[in-house]
Amino acid sequence: MSAERDASLPNPTKWLMIGAVGLIISFIGFFVDTRMAAFCYLIGMIFTTSITIGMLFLVMIHHIFDAYWSTIIRRQAENFLAALPWMAVLFIPVFLITYLYKQDTLWIWMNEAHELHGHGTVAEDILYQKKTWWLSEPFFWARAVICFGAWIYFARTFRRNSISQDSDGSPNHTFSSRKHAAGGLVVVALTWSMAGFDWIMSLEYHWFSTMFGVWFFANAMRAALAVLVLVAAFLVAKGPLKGIFNTKHLHDLSTLCFAFTVFWAYISFSQYFLIWNGNIPEETFWYNFREEGMWYGVSMFLIFGHFLFPFLFMLQYPLKTKYAPMVFMACWILFMQLFDIIFNVLPSLKIHGQTAQLFHHPVGFLWLASSVLGGVGVLLWAYWTSFHKVKIIPIRDPRIGECLNHNH
Repeated sequence: MSAERDASLPNPTKWLMIGAVGLIISFIGFFVDTRMAAFCYLIGMIFTTSITIGMLFLVMIHHIFDAYWSTIIRRQAENFLAALPWMAVLFIPVFLITYLYKQDTLWIWMNEAHELHGHGTVAEDILYQKKTWWLSEPFFWARAVICFGAWIYFARTFRRNSISQDSDGSPNHTFSSRKHAAGGLVVVALTWSMAGFDWIMSLEYHWFSTMFGVWFFANAMRAALAVLVLVAAFLVAKGPLKGIFNTKHLHDLSTLCFAFTVFWAYISFSQYFLIWNGNIPEETFWYNFREEGMWYGVSMFLIFGHFLFPFLFMLQYPLKTKYAPMVFMACWILFMQLFDIIFNVLPSLKIHGQTAQLFHHPVGFLWLASSVLGGVGVLLWAYWTSFHKVKIIPIRDPRIGECLNHNH
């Protein structure tokens, strides 16, 4: 059951080349429309990183609950964890564009002389002054290093334990993973929330939401689950998981997709309702910007496309047990996940004091597409490289027998 090179399976090098082309086009965008290209690059980086973090959460949840049904698909999640060090590399251009162009290209608070529309400069802003303990440039970049360092540490630990167990079958690897999962869930939850506060919320530092970290977590989980559905369906169709991953596994994975669809809607609605009910200007302006122009249509599209349609679709049991419907739904969720990140990031770009529309530049879509393609290319390159080096499933995991016989 080793994942030996199969001509019918993707070549990692091809995905690396695709990713490189996407990234090169993105970098060219920095010289054409720096701020739009930088915001699009940030969106692509967050989108791909969220998938890997979602995979990390799923691996930890598997171990902490001592689950057996997910043992087969866990190996594919572990393969995606190989991409986390490269997600850290993709963050480097964000740092470079900040200091090689203008410090306020993305986060305006990094330039205290930045003119606020009708409010003087950032340095004169009382809200900035009260938040300088957190909005500190050295601390901001240090937090990014801490976040990626923690994620990479746990990712490598789980991968090492799982792959080593394939060789010696020792249950100590399972015990080690459980212990790391207990601490890792807390650490990764805090650091992922911290990344959401830094990378997205601080784009408009006046605004704050105590529920934002949970929303960030819900989106990461939805993205990771959707990718796992696509990977499982592909590997069953191509042969490696045929006869191993069955419709009961698919149903359980699809049920988790359904659960986090409801959870995302609950968190998103709760955040909106609390801010609407509080009616405090420092909070409501964030939504006001996202109800102007075309963004109102986008917000409505998210309500019906990111919740209602997937909810009604996956509410039907038969659809959750068939590959074709769930492949469609997984693609839909990923598309809406990207749209949700765009909705949260891009309106923070102000052009001459006005909220940016989806693409104010004629080739704005190109910068977004290339950034996403670049990140996804690197992600899949890392995945397939790992895939071809390890067993297709954890063959000596203590619960692999139960998982293989999971039919009811």
